[in-house]
Amino acid sequence: MSASGAAAIYEEHIKSLAPEERLELLALIARELAAEGVASASKPRHSILELDGLGKEIWEGVDAQEYVNALRDEWEERPS
Repeated sequence: MSASGAAAIYEEHIKSLAPEERLELLALIARELAAEGVASASKPRHSILELDGLGKEIWEGVDAQEYVNALRDEWEERPS
């Protein structure tokens, strides 16, 4: 739902409620959001260390110094 959609719902349905009803609705929404936050917090987080070694087969058989030298040679050959 877009922000303008939320504003329209508020204007059409919520604004006319009594203050007590709006507070009750706010409490319901807050409890639901807090419960969703707890559920999402229990999801496992990933570590950057999981990427260790990923794609190493691409560099298999490539000499690092030769690769760097070739790149530097390309820089020298580019027109200014």
